Amino acid sequence: MEIGSQIKKLRNALGLSQEELAEKIYVTRQTISNWENEKSYPDIHSLLALSSIFEVSLDQLIKGDIEIMKQEISKEEVRRFNRMGRLFAVLFFASIIIFVPLVVFLKIPGIIIWAIFYMVTLVVAFRVEKLKKSNDIHTYKEIVAFSEGKTLDEIQKQREIGKRPYQTALKLLVGGCIGAVIAAIAIIALSAIK
Repeated sequence: MEIGSQIKKLRNALGLSQEELAEKIYVTRQTISNWENEKSYPDIHSLLALSSIFEVSLDQLIKGDIEIMKQEISKEEVRRFNRMGRLFAVLFFASIIIFVPLVVFLKIPGIIIWAIFYMVTLVVAFRVEKLKKSNDIHTYKEIVAFSEGKTLDEIQKQREIGKRPYQTALKLLVGGCIGAVIAAIAIIALSAIK
């Protein structure tokens, strides 16, 4: 972040020592030193006080830091998306694998346990979809680029937008097939119970 060097530059321009600046904004000299050495970051109240003392706008005071903050937020979104995606994949495959053993060994209680597990899987799936919508990613290429912390250029983005209707149809088809397979397994398992 550039805030430390910005504070130091503006403080020196006013001819203030770290201690004098600290007294003006009601913090310790060590706090000023930590800000200038980028060991910590001023809170919003301190930023407002600094802005007032230095007679600069907040934007001028934190110049350069806004872009860095946006990148950090974006990185956190990517990490969260990747975590949720992995969690969904594990839950989805586990829900397929555990169905038959639960039904065979536990009968009706097994179906109830599986239904609860599957509901959790659906909640995670909806959260993944919400993250995809909030970051405007729909196609496989967009998802891969986002999960790697990259963005597509405008031409690539337009190409991917053209693919979305086809991929939506494919998702529906695959989802229907998976649903049919699960229903067939459920019917077989229930008939084995009787």
